[in-house]
Amino acid sequence: MSVLKCGHDTNSGAATDELIKPHTWKWVLIMVLALLITIIIATMIGSMGPLGGTNEISFRAVMDIFLNKSEKWPEGYQSIIINMRLPRVFLAALVGCALGGSGATMQGIFKNPMADPFIIGISSGASLGAASSLFLNSEFKFVLPLCAFLGALLSVFIVYNIAHVGGRVKVQQLLLSGIAVGSFFSAVTSFLIYMAGKQFHFLIFWLLGGLYTASWASVNMACIPILLGTIGILAFSRYLNVLLLGDEPALHLGVDVTRIRKILLVLTALVSGVAVAFSGIIGFVGLITPHIMRILVGPNHRILLPVSMVGGALFLIWADTLARTIISPTEIPVGVITSLCGAPFFIYLLRTIKR
Repeated sequence: MSVLKCGHDTNSGAATDELIKPHTWKWVLIMVLALLITIIIATMIGSMGPLGGTNEISFRAVMDIFLNKSEKWPEGYQSIIINMRLPRVFLAALVGCALGGSGATMQGIFKNPMADPFIIGISSGASLGAASSLFLNSEFKFVLPLCAFLGALLSVFIVYNIAHVGGRVKVQQLLLSGIAVGSFFSAVTSFLIYMAGKQFHFLIFWLLGGLYTASWASVNMACIPILLGTIGILAFSRYLNVLLLGDEPALHLGVDVTRIRKILLVLTALVSGVAVAFSGIIGFVGLITPHIMRILVGPNHRILLPVSMVGGALFLIWADTLARTIISPTEIPVGVITSLCGAPFFIYLLRTIKR
């Protein structure tokens, strides 16, 4: 059975086109321009000194270095921008893109506004996999992201099978199973950290979420799986639109609902698992971003997914910039910043749904 029969493709496509809000493309252009400007500004902003001075680099200096005209500026400028700030900004963009896109995908799969990679245990599974990889003492550079992905995939497999009853997967059972499995995996991860002793105490700070280990090597390792995963998710965006109609109407339109959910869950596990491997647990990005973007561009996933990815990148770049400058020279875990922003929004969301 095909995922979507060609005979129904036109009808479903026409129906989902109606989900696009007016002026949507204006917002798409604004988001892309905002991301480019944000990357430049975040690269300019450095840590604040203990007496209030800043380590900012001028816009002209940044642009000259980008355009390979760095000979006009002190040698240290190029090293700071190219080797320290740019990798961190790019990694924040990649992780934010992964979490924002994963959140929008999860909310589309389950038709639940509170769904995100944390809710069904994907992030907890990825954390367990990443923490376990440190005990392998392997020199293979892809061990950490690979173990994180396998941990996320294991979490999805367990949660999906627990919720699979009578040949159907009930969304409510899936979410509750995810919370239970995620809590269990988090407890195991905490136990591993405790047993590891002082050698792996840095994992505690890693679990709080942070990008302080960013380098071009980590950007290169994270880039390929995240880009491949997000491209795969975008390829299934129209099927997410059909799922909004409900399982029964989607089945009548020729959509293999179970297969679509499985594929999207695996892709989401890949993307968010790799993101967690390089950033630790960063909450609420996948919850907040899709909601804000849905208000701006509407529920059509062909637009919502890429815009949520850009929005997630924007949110995390600014959150990380704040985390590394607000009380410098001390650095706050970026997960603390996103939680401070996300928790009030989550409460607002709960009150709105209750009404």
